[in-house]
Amino acid sequence: MERADTERTIRVLVAKAGLDGHDRGAKVVARALRDAGMEVIYTGIRQTPAMIAEAAVQEDVDAVGLSLLSGAHMHIFPEVLRLLREKGGDDILLTGGGCIGDEDMAALAALGVGRLFGPGASTREIVAYIRAEVASRRAPT
Repeated sequence: MERADTERTIRVLVAKAGLDGHDRGAKVVARALRDAGMEVIYTGIRQTPAMIAEAAVQEDVDAVGLSLLSGAHMHIFPEVLRLLREKGGDDILLTGGGCIGDEDMAALAALGVGRLFGPGASTREIVAYIRAEVASRRAPT
């Protein structure tokens, strides 16, 4: 018997954008998501927004977790979001984290970016957020 969409394993693409080579946090989050039963695709470092959006759509993910420490978050997040929408991935949650100030987090949220997590965020909190957000997006309307 085929499982309902609401029961399908959550698929998350974890990506590092731009020239930022600091990937320890992304790997810790990827492991936590995997340990929580999610399927994780880790793209590695130095990905462009186009590469991230293309991989997300091709892999049919529920969410993209973008790790960004370079300070380019006000460019990268909106560009990934734009490309996801352009490629038909309007239903994909774009979330992530890094050193992002509250004002920038609010501005990105207004554009449609999901919750962003700063340094020291609990992996349990990240897992719970992705589970809840994906479930709400899968819920019948």
